Amino acid sequence: SSSPVPPEEPKEMSWTPTQNPPPGVFIAPDERNITKIHALVTGPFDTPYEGGFFYFLLNVAPRTTPIQPPRVALHDHGLRERALRTPTSTATARRASAYVGTWTGPAWSPAQSLASVLISIQSLLNENPYYNEPGYDQERNPGDSSRYNDIIQHETIRVAVCSMVEACLSGNTDCPPPLRDVVEKSFQEFYDAYEAIVKKKMHLSGTQMADPFGEPRGIFQYSTLLTRLQSLRERISQKHQAAAAEHS
Repeated sequence: SSSPVPPEEPKEMSWTPTQNPPPGVFIAPDERNITKIHALVTGPFDTPYEGGFFYFLLNVAPRTTPIQPPRVALHDHGLRERALRTPTSTATARRASAYVGTWTGPAWSPAQSLASVLISIQSLLNENPYYNEPGYDQERNPGDSSRYNDIIQHETIRVAVCSMVEACLSGNTDCPPPLRDVVEKSFQEFYDAYEAIVKKKMHLSGTQMADPFGEPRGIFQYSTLLTRLQSLRERISQKHQAAAAEHS
């Protein structure tokens, strides 16, 4: 039998941070390691992930890519990371895991690019994530999908918005400066939408989250989230005022 052909060295990425990536997807190379790519995916509007900042680190192994998919890790605002090849309790990680082949989902093809990986992850952040779960094409109990959306929406604002913005402002994240700038700018652009979501869901504050998949959850804290959002808006405003005064 013929010997296997060694994979070629990876060619230049399909797009770079200075070009035009797909809407809601931002990337930056790692300045210290050429096999790492930092990526920021924003949650699509009209979904429970709306306006969230999901930060991923992609490891591109030169000798196996594109034969094998890049290894993808979701970072919780730089404080805790979870490798996505293992199913976890993080809803977003579950979505991405499906893509890279841990759970049911499209198989990897060498013809695919980093762009297609990130676009696929973004597409999995959809309006009804309950039905993305393997074996859950129908609700087990009436209202499960809606209850799950309530949890995802709250946790998106709590972790993927508030905690992510706090980490970027304090520098407590591995997210590179170009992507931190995207987070701060986008937060300001999306702010009215965040506040509208929180005020609309305020009636849930103090009630227990009922996860249809049995994951242990906490209590809805929308009043606390509103305070955090307002505080972050003020911090960013003060930061920009200080920068403007410095350059005047």
